[in-house]
Amino acid sequence: MTYCLSINAERGLVFCSDSRTNAGMDNIGSYSKMHTFVWPGDRVFVLLSAGNLATTQAVIKKLHRDVEQAMLPNLLSVTSMGEAADYVGMVSTQIQRQQASRDTANTNFEATFIFGGQLGPTPPETFMIYPQGNYIHESSEHPFLQIGETKYGKPILDRIVKRNIDLERAARVALVSMNSTIRSNVTVGPPVELLIYQRDSLIEGRRLYLTDDDPFARELSECWNKGLVMALENLPRFPWETDPVKDL
Repeated sequence: MTYCLSINAERGLVFCSDSRTNAGMDNIGSYSKMHTFVWPGDRVFVLLSAGNLATTQAVIKKLHRDVEQAMLPNLLSVTSMGEAADYVGMVSTQIQRQQASRDTANTNFEATFIFGGQLGPTPPETFMIYPQGNYIHESSEHPFLQIGETKYGKPILDRIVKRNIDLERAARVALVSMNSTIRSNVTVGPPVELLIYQRDSLIEGRRLYLTDDDPFARELSECWNKGLVMALENLPRFPWETDPVKDL
């Protein structure tokens, strides 16, 4: 399984992904699910992937090859974020058809992507690209997208993430969302990759690679656990806990 998320804030974008892939508990591996395509000063694209590993790797390879061979369209030729998302969706469906045509075991070759970035002076955007090639934006009320194992990390995003959230705070929320998912699902695991893109910078930004024993990742997890325990202790007491007479 996989967990990836993006946050589209006023000051920029945050992307976060785990690295675990597996075909059973005795066959666990790690592959990066965060891929960047950067032309400094012109455009920055980030792609997070979930689903069939053969499909996602083939998609990434073709995106690079189309640029290198000047095939049209490509990520360097598109003129808008929407056009770029259309192109990625087209490549994904094409790869899935190719994979399925060679398969005799009814393998599921579907892949889902989060695609985001900024092209020139236009505002940064993020999209969730479905296996069928179509896509959606994040909502204005909840400016984040998730793919993969989403349920464990969603509550913190629902409560905290708003469009005006500070960019570094959004990044910490993303890591807490990831930490909660890793704690609850063994098929999601480190290393965790985090990318913080500042609006209008048109460079890749800050990228962190956090292993299980990374001091910052460990401190963040411990602080979050202690905070949850403290919050539980500070919840209102039942009436009979504060006034024993009412329990009679």
